[in-house]
Amino acid sequence: MSRSLDTLLRPSLLAVAIALCTPLASSQLFAAEQASSVRAYNLPAAPLASTLNQIASQAGMALSLNPSLAAGKTSAPVNGQFDAAGALREALRGTGLQLEQSSAGTYSLVAVPEGVLALPATSVIGVEDTESAWGTAQGYLAKRTAAGTKTDTALVEVPRSISIATREQMDDRGVHSLDDAVRYMPGITASSYGSDTRADWLRVRGFEPTQFLDGLPLPKGVYANPKQETWNLDRLALLRGPASSVYGQTPPGGLLDMVSRRPSTEASNEIQLQYGSDNQRQINFASTGKIDDQGQFLYGVSGVVRDSGTQIDHVDNKRYNIAPSLTWNIDEDTRFTLLSQFTRDDTGITSQFLPIQGTKIHSPLGDISHHKNLGDPDWEYYDRTYYALGYAFEHRLNDVWQFKQNLRYTKSDLSFQALTPGAYPFTQVDAEGNVGRTSTSVDEDISQFAVDNNFQGDFATGDIRHTLLIGLDHQRTNTNYTSIFGDGLTTNVNNPIYGQPIVRPPRSSAFYDYDQKTYQTGLYVQDQMALDQWRLTLGGREDWVHTSTKFFNKGDATNTDRNTNFSGNAAISYVFDSGFVPYLSYAESFQPASNADTSATESFKPTEGKQWELGIKYQPPGSNTLLTAAVYDLTQKNVSVTTNVNNIPITSQTGEVKVKGLELEAVSDVTENLKVIAAYTLAKSEVQDGTFKGNRLQLMPIQMASLWTDYTWHNGVLDGFGVGGGVRYTGNTYGDQANTELGKADAYTVFDAAVHYDLGRLDNSLKGASLALNATNLFDKDYISTCDSFYCYYGDQRSVVASATYKW
Repeated sequence: MSRSLDTLLRPSLLAVAIALCTPLASSQLFAAEQASSVRAYNLPAAPLASTLNQIASQAGMALSLNPSLAAGKTSAPVNGQFDAAGALREALRGTGLQLEQSSAGTYSLVAVPEGVLALPATSVIGVEDTESAWGTAQGYLAKRTAAGTKTDTALVEVPRSISIATREQMDDRGVHSLDDAVRYMPGITASSYGSDTRADWLRVRGFEPTQFLDGLPLPKGVYANPKQETWNLDRLALLRGPASSVYGQTPPGGLLDMVSRRPSTEASNEIQLQYGSDNQRQINFASTGKIDDQGQFLYGVSGVVRDSGTQIDHVDNKRYNIAPSLTWNIDEDTRFTLLSQFTRDDTGITSQFLPIQGTKIHSPLGDISHHKNLGDPDWEYYDRTYYALGYAFEHRLNDVWQFKQNLRYTKSDLSFQALTPGAYPFTQVDAEGNVGRTSTSVDEDISQFAVDNNFQGDFATGDIRHTLLIGLDHQRTNTNYTSIFGDGLTTNVNNPIYGQPIVRPPRSSAFYDYDQKTYQTGLYVQDQMALDQWRLTLGGREDWVHTSTKFFNKGDATNTDRNTNFSGNAAISYVFDSGFVPYLSYAESFQPASNADTSATESFKPTEGKQWELGIKYQPPGSNTLLTAAVYDLTQKNVSVTTNVNNIPITSQTGEVKVKGLELEAVSDVTENLKVIAAYTLAKSEVQDGTFKGNRLQLMPIQMASLWTDYTWHNGVLDGFGVGGGVRYTGNTYGDQANTELGKADAYTVFDAAVHYDLGRLDNSLKGASLALNATNLFDKDYISTCDSFYCYYGDQRSVVASATYKW
C-alpha cells in the first residue's frame, strides 16, 4: 500500500490497545456460562479424541488436548442432558483421564492421579441455551457461524473477516433493509445511490456482493433481483474477501450469508405496529411453536405488510410479504425444514436520477429539491412479485458423518416503466429549468433452481482432528429481459409536468431483448484441521458453468460460453488460551459474465480474484466481546479495460484492480445493560491498466468509521427504559471511472438514535409490550450520496419511526 507504515500501524495499535484494556472475564463467569449451556447428547462410544472434539466444537469451548493422552482410547457413551463440561466428563468415564480447568477459564485433559477415585459426571438439567450457526444469537455478539466454511464453527476461530448482525441488533436499530443492516460493519458501503425501494446498493471491499439465503445463492438479474425482507431473518453475516472455493461463482469483495427465521420448540408470538415519516404504516408479525405435543412437527410464520410514502413525491413503497416454514423432526438424527416466502412490491424509483445542474453544479434556479419527482406518476410504475419454495434437510449417519441438503426454487417477475432526465452534458437544464427525458420500459423474469449437497465428517487421524466437508451443488437460472428506451418528453426541475402523452415504443425497437440460461455445477472439498491449538484449513473447488444467450433484438443471434475454474483457499491460525487468535489466509474467486454484460458477438473470460489476509481476533474467555483486526491485499484480474492506441479505443480483458486495506471491529455485550458496536475501515483501491490507470474504484471511500451503543436500565427508576445512539462517517467517493470533479461526492457524517421502553416493567399486566422510537440521520444532514458525472443522488434525509410491539 502506497502510504507510510506509520499511517497503517496507528489504527492497528489502537485495536491492540483496546484489546489489552478489555478486562479478562473471571473463570467463575466462564464456568457459570458453561453451566447454563445445557443440551441433549446422544453420542455412542467412539475414538476419544473425536468425541471430545465434537463436544467442544459444538459448545464453542476452548479445550486443550494432548494427543498422546487420548491415543488409542475410546470414549464412554454420552446420553442425556449435560452442560459442555459435564458431557466431556461423561465421555471420559473409564479412560483414566479427567477434566481440569485453568485460571483463564479454559479446559485441558490430565491423567487421574494414581490412587485417586474418578467420580462419575453428574447430569445437569436446565434450560437449553446453545447457539447454532443457523439460528438466533443472544445479544449483539454471535459466537458461531457457517459463513465461509458451511460448517458450524466458532466465529473467533474462522480465519476470515466476518461481521454478523443478530436479530437483537437489527431490532434495536430498527432495521428495514439490507442497507440498514450493514451500516455499522467495516469494509462495506451501503445506500450508494441513497436508499432505493427497488434494491440494496452495496459494495464490499469495492465490489458488489453476492447474496446467499439459507446456504443458497439468490438469483441475480438486471433489475428483478429479490429485495430481502430483514424482518424474516434470524441473522445476517457479511463475509469479506473471495469465497469461491466453497460458494462457487462470487465476486472478490465478499458475500452476504443470511439465515431465515426457523421454527422453534419454544412457542413465541410477536406483532409490531409501526408508524413513521412519509406516512409509513407497517405491520410486522412472527409466530412459532409446536404443532403436536411431542414436538415432532414445528411451525413458523413471519411477514410484513407495508403501505408507505417515500421521500420522493408521488412514489409509494408498498410491500406484502409472508414467510411460512415447517420443521419435521423425523427422528433424533433426521430433520426436514420447509422454507417458503412470497413478496409483492409496488413502488418506484426513490434514488432519482437528478441532473448535475442544481445538485453538484450551482444553478441560478437554486438547488433541486430532495423531494422532486422528475418522472411522471401517471405513467411510471414498478411491480415485482417474488416467491420461493425450498427446504433444509439434515441427517446424521453415525457418530462421524452427517449429510445436509439445501434446495430452493425461486421465481421473480418484474415490470416497470420509468422516466429519466437526459444525461449531462449531452442534455442540460435550460434557463427556465426545462430538461428532456428518456423513457425506460422493462420486463424481466428470473427463475432459479438451486441445490447444495454435502457430507460432513468429524474424526481424528492420529493427533489431528478433522472437520471434513465434501459437497456438490448445482443451479439452473433462466432470465428473460427486455428493455426499451423512448422519448420521455420534457419536464421542469422545479415544477414537474405530469400527465403528458408518453408512448411506449414497440418491442421491435428494444435495446436489450434476450433469453439467457445458465447451468452451474460445483464440486468442493474442505478440511478444517486442529492439532492442539493450531488450526489449518485447506479447500478447493472445481466449477463448470455453461451460459447460453439468445438475442431476439439481434436477429436471434446466440452466444454460448463454457467455463471451468478451480478455486482454492488455505488458512492457518493459533488459538491462544488467552482468547487471541491470529490467522493468515489465502482465498480465490471467479465470476463469469452474465445478463446484460454478455454479447452476441464476443465471449468474455470470467474475472478472477485472489486475496491474502492477515488478521487477529480476540475474545476473552467466557466474555461476550469480540475484537477483530484484519489487513488484506486483494487483486481482481481479467477486467475489461479500454486503452487509446493512436487515438483509437481498444477494449480488452487485460485489466487488473488492486485493493488493500485495514478493517477494525469491536462487538460487545459489555454488561447486561450496555451493548457496543464499533468499526473502522481504511482502504486504497487502484486500477492497474487502461485509460483509467491509477484511479480509485467507483463508490469506494478511503476511510469509514462508525459507532453504535445501546444502554438499557434493568433496575431503579428507569427500569425497562433504554437509549441508543450511533454515528457513521463515510469518506469521499467517486461515482465515475474517470474520477472527475463532477463525479466526486464529499465525505459526510450522520447520526442515528433510538429510545425504547419495556412496558412490562411498569405493570405486570403489560408484560410483553414495548414501545420504541428510531431515528436515522437524526440532525437531517444534507448530503449527496453519489455523483457519476452525469447524475447525482441525494443521501437519505431524517426518518423517524415509532413502534409498538407485543410478544407472548
